[in-house]
Amino acid sequence: MSALIGYAAAVCVAAGLLAGLVVLVVARDGRLALRVALDLWLAAGLLRLALPPSWDQLLSAAAIIAVRQLVGLGLGPSRAASTGEK
Repeated sequence: MSALIGYAAAVCVAAGLLAGLVVLVVARDGRLALRVALDLWLAAGLLRLALPPSWDQLLSAAAIIAVRQLVGLGLGPSRAASTGEK
């Protein structure tokens, strides 16, 4: 069972790379591509938490969540752009 979860996590990591690249090529939006990739990498981190617990897995998932939140805040639309201010 743990090998299956490990393979599923590896597939999520690879899918994140591939999906991010596809979004980058098709939509030409780096922010969106990064968000898509981070979502799949977050799924991989959460899958790894289903394995027997270790601090490395917990810290890895927490780091991915923190990076995803920071990237989401940093890459979001600016306030001036959303309110029409200059």
